[in-house]
Amino acid sequence: MSTRRKALAGNGRSDWYKRMNTTSPVSDDALTLRFWGVRGSTPVSGPEYVEFGGNTPCLEIRCGDRLFVLDAGSGIGPFGRSNTEGLPQEIDLLFSHLHLDHTAGLPFFKPAVFDETRTIHTYCGNLDGACATEALDRLFSPPLFPVSLDVLPCSLKHHGFKAGEPLVFADGSRVGTILLNHPQGSVGYRFEHAGKRLCVISDIEHTDPWPDPALLAFVQDADLIVYDGMFTEGEYCRCAGWGHSTWQKGVELAKAANAKALAIIHLHPGHTDAQLRQVEADMQAMMPASFIARERQTVDVGAPSVTSRPQLALALTA
Repeated sequence: MSTRRKALAGNGRSDWYKRMNTTSPVSDDALTLRFWGVRGSTPVSGPEYVEFGGNTPCLEIRCGDRLFVLDAGSGIGPFGRSNTEGLPQEIDLLFSHLHLDHTAGLPFFKPAVFDETRTIHTYCGNLDGACATEALDRLFSPPLFPVSLDVLPCSLKHHGFKAGEPLVFADGSRVGTILLNHPQGSVGYRFEHAGKRLCVISDIEHTDPWPDPALLAFVQDADLIVYDGMFTEGEYCRCAGWGHSTWQKGVELAKAANAKALAIIHLHPGHTDAQLRQVEADMQAMMPASFIARERQTVDVGAPSVTSRPQLALALTA
């Protein structure tokens, strides 16, 4: 094993960590999550960001074979390039909100955007029912961007909804939604499949008192909560009002909701691998079934426990 692989291998994490991270084939009753971008605000690169990654948010969620893509940060580029044969003709792209770190990767979603036979449906729920058309057309046009989205060969169809309303798709799939406390609003999503529950709660700033009763009900008994932990408690006191939370508040929410596991995303662009490993150790001392998300890490949500040495999915695929 190379030095880098050894550095990425398990550090005495619980058996739970192994069962939650998988590279096994997906079964019809599996609910799987793959992180393609876990940073917040801006992408980062460099030797100090190798383990956790530097791309901004993009999550691949599969309910059996049914695909949902959550957010189009810079991580959507490698997601597309790694799924050249596995993308459906109609793709459902759910936006948490339309801030730049969650939208800037859209034109680079290859091969989907260059396929004239493919349709990308976008869903936006933080604009009181309005869809993303106006905002995306403004973002992707000169002088901010060299071309407009209408030059892309694919079809883009934008759908608006009001956060709090469930999304119901033509195939009968249903996704729960909730409005989150963030500048201009953000949407949390709940995916349920084969008796398993995944809740993605980012971007959010915690409230006082905490947890918020409506959010607590939304994530109750989740198999996995994915939560915005951009700041430490020491940093948050200088960043109140910015729309983000701490890993400590994520642990509080997960415990109050009787959630089985917690993953922290929207990582601060200034937090290095060494800092995040220490945060993860501190977090796991409070909640063993928790971790800091790593780019390209795959999670088998609600998988049964196994007994084997824990190891990161990233180490297996690096």
